[in-house]
Amino acid sequence: MKFEVRFSGTGGQGIIRCAVLLAEAALYQGYFAAQSQVYGPESRGGSSQGEVVIKDTPIYYPKVKVPDVLLCLSQEAYNKYAGDIAEGGILIIDSDFVSPTGLEGGSVKLHSLPMLAVARDKLHNELSANVLALGVLVGLTDIVSEAAVQKALANNFKAKLLPLNLQAYQEGVQMARSQANK
Repeated sequence: MKFEVRFSGTGGQGIIRCAVLLAEAALYQGYFAAQSQVYGPESRGGSSQGEVVIKDTPIYYPKVKVPDVLLCLSQEAYNKYAGDIAEGGILIIDSDFVSPTGLEGGSVKLHSLPMLAVARDKLHNELSANVLALGVLVGLTDIVSEAAVQKALANNFKAKLLPLNLQAYQEGVQMARSQANK
């Protein structure tokens, strides 16, 4: 089994933290995982990308070649990476910020969800949109267990912030499940 994920968006959206959380959850699940990141020189507003390779055997090349899942939280990220996704892969976009083009006739499974809006309106915290997006990804793929993600969240967030992030993750999983049932 080999599973490649690319998270992409704008600096400040928590893209890299999403990649770290998924990689850590994969390790808790008993898989091998490699995480890498690329970001612009700007701390906020520049492009940002986090990648995760998950395998059940040792990883000899830690970079994503052809992502099975691509998460895009900005139009710039979509424009740059949408052409890289594997045949039959999953593309997750924020419907309020990304307009998909060029997917006609392909086998990519598109999931367009208002992730930032839900984080803002339902959770009252836009900063939790990244963890909500991670919940969407895990809810659509089941690549790691809920227990593994909860352990990764507990390890990466202070006690004061953990309940909000657990709620954001669960909201993302619920969004994914309702999207998959349509």
